[in-house]
Amino acid sequence: MKLHSHEEMLDTVIGKKGTAARNDFEARLKAEIDAYQIGEAIKQTRQQQNLTQKQLGERMGVQEAQISKIESGKSITYATIVRAFKALGAKSASLDLGVLGRVALW
Repeated sequence: MKLHSHEEMLDTVIGKKGTAARNDFEARLKAEIDAYQIGEAIKQTRQQQNLTQKQLGERMGVQEAQISKIESGKSITYATIVRAFKALGAKSASLDLGVLGRVALW
C-alpha cells in the first residue's frame, strides 16, 4: 500500500496549487478558520465575564441558539462581531486573534 502526503491528496482531490479550484478551497478554509477563532474569542470573553449564552443573547437581542452558532464560528458577520463585543463591554476597537494579530472593529 502506498502512502500519500497531505499535499499529494490535496493535489489529487482539490487541484494543484495555483489552480482556481485550489485557490478557492484555500480561501474558504482560511475564512472558516478565521470565523472559528473569532467565535472562540467571543466565547472566552463571555466566560471570563461569567455570562451564560442566554445572558449574552439577551444583551445582543438574539436567542441563545444564535450565540451558540456565533461561538462555533457560524453566522459570523462584521455586524455580529461588533454587536457581540459591544454587548460584552469591549472598550477597544480591536480584536486580538492571537497568531493572526489584531483586527480593528470600529
